[in-house]
Amino acid sequence: MKKNKIIYWASTGIVGTMMLFTAFKYLTNQEMKEAFVHLGFPDYFRIELAIAKIIGAILVLIPAIPNRIKDLAYFGFAMVFISAVIAHSSLGDPIIASIMPLAFLGILSVSYFNNKKVLNPL
Repeated sequence: MKKNKIIYWASTGIVGTMMLFTAFKYLTNQEMKEAFVHLGFPDYFRIELAIAKIIGAILVLIPAIPNRIKDLAYFGFAMVFISAVIAHSSLGDPIIASIMPLAFLGILSVSYFNNKKVLNPL
């Protein structure tokens, strides 16, 4: 049980930190603004996505949040990662632009399944 908690908190910490960091970058970094233009997204989407990432990170990181609500945040994060892979691949961006979201999707999966083990150990 202790191993599952360590794995859960390490993977959740990585995902939460990365989401908060990228949300901050979306709101403050000119290069991120340009990246959204490159991907063909409107500027308001960048702001909406940053806010959604902040909310989702808070939901995933706070232990007292019910699992049904956390599941929505996990689903939203998974959609963000999958959408990033599709967007970058369709534009012919360098392969690393598609590999990174897949790597974070893997870490997100580890967090999600260990959350289930920690909170529902049956």
